[in-house]
Amino acid sequence: MEDAGPPPTVFPVVVSANSDPEEARLEAYEIHKYLLAKSYFDCREFERCAAVFLPSTVPKASLSVSSPNVSTRSPSKSAKGKSKDTKAKAGGPATGPIPPPNILPRLSQKSLFLALYAKYMSGEKRKDEESEMILGPADRGSAMNKELVGISRSLEGWFATRRPGQSSGGWLEYLYGIVLAKGKNEEDAKRWLIRSVHLFPYNWGTWLELNDLLGSVEEVRISLCTTYFKSPISVAASSYRARASSERDDLSVPSIRESRTIPVHRADPPPAKRAAKGVPSEPLSHDPKSTTILPLKGFLVLVVLCSKHNAKKFLDFDEAESIFSNILHSDPHRIDSLDHYSNILYVMSARPKLAFVAQLATATDKFRPETCCVVGNYYSLKSEHEKAVQYFRRALTLDRNFLSAWTLMGHEYVEMKNTHAAIESYRRAVDVNRKDYRAWYGLGQTYEVLEMHLYALFYYQRASSLRPYDPKMWQAVGSCYDKIDRPVQSIKAYKRALVAGTYYDVGSSFGSGTTSDPPSGAMDPEIVYQIALMYEKLGELEEAAEYMEMTLAQEEGPVGEDEDGEEVRGAGTGVTNTTSKARMWLARWEYTHGAYGRAMELANELCQDGVEVEEAKALIRDVRARTEGEGAAGES
Repeated sequence: MEDAGPPPTVFPVVVSANSDPEEARLEAYEIHKYLLAKSYFDCREFERCAAVFLPSTVPKASLSVSSPNVSTRSPSKSAKGKSKDTKAKAGGPATGPIPPPNILPRLSQKSLFLALYAKYMSGEKRKDEESEMILGPADRGSAMNKELVGISRSLEGWFATRRPGQSSGGWLEYLYGIVLAKGKNEEDAKRWLIRSVHLFPYNWGTWLELNDLLGSVEEVRISLCTTYFKSPISVAASSYRARASSERDDLSVPSIRESRTIPVHRADPPPAKRAAKGVPSEPLSHDPKSTTILPLKGFLVLVVLCSKHNAKKFLDFDEAESIFSNILHSDPHRIDSLDHYSNILYVMSARPKLAFVAQLATATDKFRPETCCVVGNYYSLKSEHEKAVQYFRRALTLDRNFLSAWTLMGHEYVEMKNTHAAIESYRRAVDVNRKDYRAWYGLGQTYEVLEMHLYALFYYQRASSLRPYDPKMWQAVGSCYDKIDRPVQSIKAYKRALVAGTYYDVGSSFGSGTTSDPPSGAMDPEIVYQIALMYEKLGELEEAAEYMEMTLAQEEGPVGEDEDGEEVRGAGTGVTNTTSKARMWLARWEYTHGAYGRAMELANELCQDGVEVEEAKALIRDVRARTEGEGAAGES
């Protein structure tokens, strides 16, 4: 028996606060069905939930590799020609593609969203069920949500036929944006998600989906200029801005573990400061209202943590660990972001604390991907890489889009010398989020291990484009150019690394244990030394000698002035293998140019430093023999 139409005697104010009378009347009429469908949804019975409102009306279609709405937005070439011919015969003007008809029953937007979103979740669940074992022989990562096409066509038909002036809560726009993003139609997806934010700014899911589609801080600013209008969204927009800008600049503590070192280019943990041109000195940060309204919420504490990094208020490992420890103490059953805390403990080699966090997370909920990553970090710290991979795979079984697990598993495979699996893991991380530099950098490192330097150069360039103010990225690019015998490009990349290094505080690297700012001008001696070697390869020895002198100057640190105008020298690197190599090169250079006194001085310094001692002694003997020979020749 079919349901009768909604009776006009229902008063919407009884069960609905919707300001649109028609929507309120529909919601009041559907309240019993909505509660039933919501119960099914909460029990994760998505098909039953959708069937309450959409028994068999949504069309089923297989998903193509193109956009979900490609059939309605971009007709084929032959169809276009046929359409033009038909219209020409009819004598009418050419128009755009005709939207699909609205085949949905008459429902309130609230019920329609629940039904279509249940369809979407059902498709996602079925996609996970059809997926093969993580990195198994049949795992190609090609499983797709087969409900996207039907949902897209249904929503297009609904948007095309809704009555003029009809109000919207922003939820259907949010769902349509998700569908477009899944179909790789990112520009339309951003437009619909921004429209959803306009209509309902407190849907945090919309902000997160929009965040995944933005590639730079500038895009974040543009999106906020579009959304930050006369609506009360200061708390949501400020939290989104702090989170998005932190992820784009990669300044947040939660990403430390994901860039941990592997055999090639053993980089220090990411620097924590940036003062690039065009970026304000104050953070793109949280609104003070955020912490005033919700002062004890762990999420906002993490937002403030990221904002301090953007504001150049550096937090070293100990302070970051203390903040996460306080969050865990105030909310011991919090699993969210616990994997980030384990990343910090991993880099600090705090094995007892990491073991405690792993036990706590397992006791709270062992079927969360964050928990699996915490346990995987623990086993990795114990150098049990096989067990670490097992837990990272378990995290991906629970959530195949968990970016950290893909990247960390790639690191583990590199440690196990399984480069093929490492490359596949990094590629999957890129598929999840192609704007994350760690996966690109990991691919570059892996191909460099395989001595495929052209491939490595490509991936390093992608990583440097995503993180242009990180000197490690440009140093890797310069190294690849050197190995493919392109010294001119290598010099440019190394100099770019020096420029990028000026945007970071050398004395405040993670784990340094100090926050004192040295005078400006400090440079990485390894990068300066590599530039000198490139000039030597080009035959420009005078230029090479100047850069070798600059390398030596880094031992004592740059010279600056204090508030009283007195000369102050910053903390230098001291004697290192790199500076010793530069000293040896300069000693030979001075010897070949007849500056025996300078050559003797540099060689003696090498003997005192205990580096390159044998070569230094040999050079001292040559200098003495030459000076004695010249002295004897002069006497005769």
